[in-house]
Amino acid sequence: MSRIRSLFPSSSASESIRIGEILRKETVGGILLVACAVVALVWANSPWAETYFAVRDFEVGYEPWHLRLSIGAWAADGLLAIFFFLVGLELKREFVSGDLRRFSTAVVPIVAAVGGVAVPALIYLAVTAGSAEASRGWAIPTATDIAFAVAVLAVIGSHLPSALRIFLLTLAVVDDLIAIGIIAIFYTETVEVVPLLLALGVIAVYGTIAQLYRRFFRLRPTAAWFILLPIGLVAWALLHASGIHATIAGVLLGFTVPVLHRRADRGEDAGPGLAEEFEHRFRPLSAGFAVPVFAFFSAGVAVGGADGFASAFSDPIVIGIIVALVVGKPLGITAATWIITRIRRIDLDPALRWIDIAGVGILAGIGFTVSLLVAELSFAAGSAAADHAKVAVLTASVVAAALASVLLGVRNRRYRRRRDQDR
Repeated sequence: MSRIRSLFPSSSASESIRIGEILRKETVGGILLVACAVVALVWANSPWAETYFAVRDFEVGYEPWHLRLSIGAWAADGLLAIFFFLVGLELKREFVSGDLRRFSTAVVPIVAAVGGVAVPALIYLAVTAGSAEASRGWAIPTATDIAFAVAVLAVIGSHLPSALRIFLLTLAVVDDLIAIGIIAIFYTETVEVVPLLLALGVIAVYGTIAQLYRRFFRLRPTAAWFILLPIGLVAWALLHASGIHATIAGVLLGFTVPVLHRRADRGEDAGPGLAEEFEHRFRPLSAGFAVPVFAFFSAGVAVGGADGFASAFSDPIVIGIIVALVVGKPLGITAATWIITRIRRIDLDPALRWIDIAGVGILAGIGFTVSLLVAELSFAAGSAAADHAKVAVLTASVVAAALASVLLGVRNRRYRRRRDQDR
């Protein structure tokens, strides 16, 4: 009989430290994210709502380069590229030196993420069956907002096992990868070949410079701003002109940044690699500015008072998104995890229970940032469908956060009591 392996094996000390650092930073970013969304909602439904929409829809930029965009579009296409750049860095680090580099540890979160994407999409399509317009939003409830989810976990999960935290982060990273693929494949109507080839060429130049001079950029923080950033902006503009969503440029650029040192530079005192160094430098910009600003311009929806809010819930789009995120996410993640552990003969970590996995599944129902972005890509700007989709994403995220806080809060107290008894 083959030896039964453990699910979520203990990570190295450096991995645990890295996870802790991400948790602390994302907590602040999650709070700012929620605060900006609340301010936008209040402003968009106040007597001064016209000023909010005037600012959001104000266009600026150079038209011949296809860059005359509204402020809201600049936030979605431009600022959010910073967030996706960090996603690219995190993905590459996980595949090169993290838990995803080994099939034995990668298979569970990958399958769990696939289940957490497929089941919500199927539930949404079942609820909205018969409406061609509504079906375009099938990808809205497939995403997980890592900043929001990790912020909730950090607040209520101080005594939860580290394996559970690592599972959430790894799951969210794979979820982001799937969301990136969905945006690139299903939300690209036409592709301009010449700008696309030029963009890929510029990205290759960016990666070559980053690879050849990794030590230089690691030791001189300002060099990246003056050398790599302009190249990245050119790549972003070309990819935007190609018809592919410009945030994909951030992911591709992140993929080119080296994770490890050159062999000659490796040693105990070598310090972090360039990808980790960039992550530390740019995460505050993403969590503290780019994502909150995007949330501010994306979450502002004129609900129309209590009557408008109530009428929105008669729309299958709203029902489908809420059910898919709140019910479909935990169902898909938990079921997929259970199936793969049975197939691969993997046991849960002794410190965990299946109810903990279900709690993380509920937490993953917080769609927010990427779900709002997909909602904007799915429906025409300013349409009732787009506004209803955003209302649904915000509502589902709040409900998922509340339910996860209750369940994981109970589990956190139990783990704390157990730890106190063992002392």
